[in-house]
Amino acid sequence: MKRFFKRLLFLLTFWRSIPKIVRFYRMKEIKLSTKVIYTIAIIGYLALPFDLIPDFIVGLGFVDDVFIVGFLLDRMIRKTIAQDKKR
Repeated sequence: MKRFFKRLLFLLTFWRSIPKIVRFYRMKEIKLSTKVIYTIAIIGYLALPFDLIPDFIVGLGFVDDVFIVGFLLDRMIRKTIAQDKKR
């Protein structure tokens, strides 16, 4: 449950992370295949009708979307920070 609230807090303060996500896509140290995989995973999960919890369940349907997208965005930001530290 603690992880869920951390992800929710991350999404609520997402606007602060936009520069890091832009840097993720601009960094030459991160492979193109990694960038493509993250992009396809986020867009694919949101666009495809298959969910862990069906969206027609009111209130709970979008929880898995928030959790998965939050997780992927968090991974992108962590990868960017790790590459910045290597510089």
